[in-house]
Amino acid sequence: MFVTKIAIDLGTCNSLVFVPKKGIILEEPSVVAVSEPERRILAVGNEAKAMIGRTPEKIKVYCPIKDGVIADYKATEAMLRYFIRKAQKGFNPFKPDLAISVPAGSTSTERRAVVKAALAAGAKAAFVVKEPILAAIGAGIPINLSQGNMVIDIGGGTSEVAVISLGGIVVSDSIRVGGNKMDLVISDYLKKKYNLAVGVQEAEEIKIKIGTALPLRKEEIIEIKGRELISGLPRSVKVSSNELVEPLRTVLDEIVGTIKQVLRKTPPELSADIIDKGMILTGGGALLRNIDQLITKLTGVPCFVADEALYCVVKGIGAVLENIDTYKKGLVFKNTLRS
Repeated sequence: MFVTKIAIDLGTCNSLVFVPKKGIILEEPSVVAVSEPERRILAVGNEAKAMIGRTPEKIKVYCPIKDGVIADYKATEAMLRYFIRKAQKGFNPFKPDLAISVPAGSTSTERRAVVKAALAAGAKAAFVVKEPILAAIGAGIPINLSQGNMVIDIGGGTSEVAVISLGGIVVSDSIRVGGNKMDLVISDYLKKKYNLAVGVQEAEEIKIKIGTALPLRKEEIIEIKGRELISGLPRSVKVSSNELVEPLRTVLDEIVGTIKQVLRKTPPELSADIIDKGMILTGGGALLRNIDQLITKLTGVPCFVADEALYCVVKGIGAVLENIDTYKKGLVFKNTLRS
């Protein structure tokens, strides 16, 4: 059976692809490898990420999506073409309809660029939907009710906070800070404390293995390998989970500041709903240990991590694609175009 509809969670760090009746069929890094100066795409996704830090000078490996929006149009087009080809698996006479997630804080120009890239990549039609709405749908929140629901979606490049009621966003704010910034502060901390340089992937692995928003009663310790900055030679050090709390807190304080801003702007009627039901955390950043407890402590409002938090946005856009008539009235797709 031919694939004619594809949903894509186009993330700064990772992208996920959903096909109706099949579910999530692809999860790969939003990374491309490009040869200079001819700008030829050499690899996309897992293959490209494996090349980070291992390429000659003429090959650049990078993420064409920055802070949730397109930073390199041609590379994004190539990445979308790769996702379409993977979803359709071989010969397919039909161009698919594409639904793509975008940050709520993106401009109309940025949203239009995503749609144009999708059409250039081989889509018959393309539309975009704001991520907080999708995260709420994917988390199982009934968005069309006249009740306030607050979603905190922490992605790789952007964190978005939104209060949703009657199928739309009532109040929202975003900050261009997320999982990538957490990786960066871990890397900077290791440089300052241990004179140890580690790569981006290593910093991310450290965050996943021992990162925590609050100190752990039983500390976890891992050995980290990198390059000693003074001698330039390989070296390993042991790092504990609790010593990463302070550097990570600098990033988390920025996110909590945005959450507080949205809470202050929320109408009293919806605030009461949020206090009763709590705030829902989605996105890869929600997987940082104890982040929900820290947010609860600093805001005074209960906070919970959604089931399968990493997949809420792609599950949401998949649900929209499968039930387009149901969601069409509540969600306005202003950036819908056909090839």
